[in-house]
Amino acid sequence: MALAALTLLAPVHQNPKLLAGFLGTSAVLCAWNVVLLLFWFRRGKIPAVEVVLRKQHYLQACAQGSVLLYWGWYWPQVYASAHLIIAQLLFAYAFDMLLAWSRRDTYTLGFAQFPVVFSINLFLWFKPDWFYLQFVMVALGLAAKDLIRWNKNGRRLHIFNPSSFPLAVFSLALLATGQSSLTWGQNIATTQFYPPQMYLMLFLIGLPAQFFFGVTSMTMSAVAATYAFGLVYHAATGIYFFYDSYIPIAVFLGMHLLFNDPSTSPRTELGRVIYGALYGLSTVALYELLGRAGMPTFYDKLLQVPLLNLSIKGIDRVAGSHWLRALDPAILGRTLAPFRRNLAYICIWAVVFAGMSVAQGVGDSHPGQWLPFWRQACDEGRAYACPYLADVQLGFCNQGSGWACNEAGLLHLALSRSGEDLRRQDPAGAAEPFRHGCDLGFETACKNGSTFTSGTGTFVSAHPALDDYPIILRGSKGPIRERTPSELYALACREGWRDACGMR
Repeated sequence: MALAALTLLAPVHQNPKLLAGFLGTSAVLCAWNVVLLLFWFRRGKIPAVEVVLRKQHYLQACAQGSVLLYWGWYWPQVYASAHLIIAQLLFAYAFDMLLAWSRRDTYTLGFAQFPVVFSINLFLWFKPDWFYLQFVMVALGLAAKDLIRWNKNGRRLHIFNPSSFPLAVFSLALLATGQSSLTWGQNIATTQFYPPQMYLMLFLIGLPAQFFFGVTSMTMSAVAATYAFGLVYHAATGIYFFYDSYIPIAVFLGMHLLFNDPSTSPRTELGRVIYGALYGLSTVALYELLGRAGMPTFYDKLLQVPLLNLSIKGIDRVAGSHWLRALDPAILGRTLAPFRRNLAYICIWAVVFAGMSVAQGVGDSHPGQWLPFWRQACDEGRAYACPYLADVQLGFCNQGSGWACNEAGLLHLALSRSGEDLRRQDPAGAAEPFRHGCDLGFETACKNGSTFTSGTGTFVSAHPALDDYPIILRGSKGPIRERTPSELYALACREGWRDACGMR
């Protein structure tokens, strides 16, 4: 009834498809409820409720809720979707109760639904017209937790992380059907970097769970393995594997709040280190595979988690073998009480994170965000640099930078001649960015458009105008706050635009 009552909100009842999704879902829950009432009435019994408040659930919910609040301050779509998150929570509790009472006499009431819903919403949302699928995704996660179980250390426990399992299943379905545009997935992966010092925020909010549940080794090994790969890749190629970071912020988020559920992770310390490293390296592999296939790469941190969940027993067996026993980090902490051992791991992780921050491995100032780095890499002939630069310039062009339009047109022509980018083999594709740049008032783009149309003359480049800087200086972050000429020139100089240095 509470879920149905949300249809009174204007954003719901003004969208016919969203309204139908809410009413249809509410009707299914009510029908299920009536059937169960009749069943229990005929049995002459009353189903029971047991209240159990588990620390891992409410700590995780607090961490995830903090991320949603901080992220939403810089991407308004999060706050605008608050009623949709509330709807999922209401649905999750109703569905979980009905499922439990359909299978047994007692329902365990607690905070377990919060981390499931919050975690799903940190990585994938369906747009309003398709929002009923969000309810299906939540239901799949809760059903998998209740129905898909195995024996682990003498107990019947769920196999899959209840949020990562539906995320992986729906990711595969969206990739197979080519329907990723039904979701906010790409926007989520991009905008989570908008808040300042987001890496530091995620590091800090992960500490309580790491202290109480000993999951530091998983997060630390995942981050370290991915960062180490990024360093090797940069040393070999001169560019960055993930282009604008060593570890994308959405992947860093997954390393803190997605894959490291203690209930679906290895039990041994060395097993957790291996498990974390596998998550980090599999993210690298999936990013490469998805990119080569021309598919959205933001699924790279979602697809592998159920497979890793299935492998935890094998990982523990390998970690416990005699030939790896000497590498087990638990040997160093056997004399410490669990909380002291967890604190020791956190201290090591803090040192590692601080070192990475100083080296710009994480943080807001990674060189790969800024255009000057990619312009130099393209000039030097680095593999993949020019196609990526063209994509970034075209994105800035669409945001209103005439200079970026002109540069995107010029680079399109260069790539059509070199054949480096299969998407830009036809020179005629340069006409549109030239025309758009001209419409934005960038005179050089108008001249190049005329040259392209007439087939005579020379194509020319030009320096950005002051109006271009608020767009092209933002990098991968959200809109910049600097607006005065002196502030813009100073920021441009710091980012590597040498012509801007000394200008006021």
